[in-house]
Amino acid sequence: MNSEPSLSVVVCAYTLDRWDDLQAAIASVQSQHRPADDIVLVVDHCPELYRLARRSLPGVRVMPNLQRKGLSGARNTGVEAALGNVVAFLDDDATAIPSWTERLLAKYEEPNVVGVGGLVVPRWHTSRPAWFPPEFDWVVGCSYRGLPEHSGRVRNFIGANMSFRRDELVAAGGFRTDLGRVGTRPLGCEETELCLRIAARRPGAVLLYEPSAAVHHRVPETRACWAYFRQRCYAEGLSKALVVQHSKGRAALASERTYLRSAMPRAFARSLRPGRPPGPRTFAALSAGVGATVAGYVVGRIRSWRSAAPPHHAAPTPGRRPADRCCTDSSGT
Repeated sequence: MNSEPSLSVVVCAYTLDRWDDLQAAIASVQSQHRPADDIVLVVDHCPELYRLARRSLPGVRVMPNLQRKGLSGARNTGVEAALGNVVAFLDDDATAIPSWTERLLAKYEEPNVVGVGGLVVPRWHTSRPAWFPPEFDWVVGCSYRGLPEHSGRVRNFIGANMSFRRDELVAAGGFRTDLGRVGTRPLGCEETELCLRIAARRPGAVLLYEPSAAVHHRVPETRACWAYFRQRCYAEGLSKALVVQHSKGRAALASERTYLRSAMPRAFARSLRPGRPPGPRTFAALSAGVGATVAGYVVGRIRSWRSAAPPHHAAPTPGRRPADRCCTDSSGT
């Protein structure tokens, strides 16, 4: 008896500008050694792309995002529509290696495994900037130096290459639609928050990283510059603050503490080794990246504290009737 779960692959897209990338992503799924049982393309509030995809992508179920605009809403729409026991997510600008699906599914033989994620390799549109530290490849949505090199448990996955048991996604409530990317806004961490929620709900659950299940993620020239690097780091800090706000316990920042204590010191040491031409620029990028991320986190935490603080009302002056605020005209007229 074959106990292998069925598989739905969900791809989310929001713009015609990535049409060529989207076609390549879908083609890579359709060329798998172990074919997906179901391919769902969710179009995020872009009618032109929806109509084009419906005409041009045979064998793919194309549907509009039925939830709040953004990647999280689109993913939730895909989960609701998915027919498979396992739902895998692939970015619209990523392509999977031919053995991707079979290597993901093989790990679900263990009943405690509720999710499997894989390696995300950057495919630079130009060449990789000499100053760009591998420890910060998460800036461009890819696996970074500091992740495990072999199969093992992790706290969360990278969104471009992840999968979950569908019933676990549904039971956990799916992705938060107040987190994550909307259009080109570089916020994220909705995957982290979801993984934390799944782990909190099922303490014995295993989220497994399998680097042999690899995808290649296109990195456009616009993301290979200092401006995007700093912006994305700052946005990551803001996003992490929201994750902490929504999560409980030390697990919310456990991976980040390990990253700062282990991967970062080694990265700085490598950048200072004699004979490394991009060394000073890489050192500057490391410093700027850590600084911008921390700054974003601090700003995000301050915002969350302010939004959570109860409003301050001044005590009424004795002998005077408090103002009726429902009838106050703030315009002063």
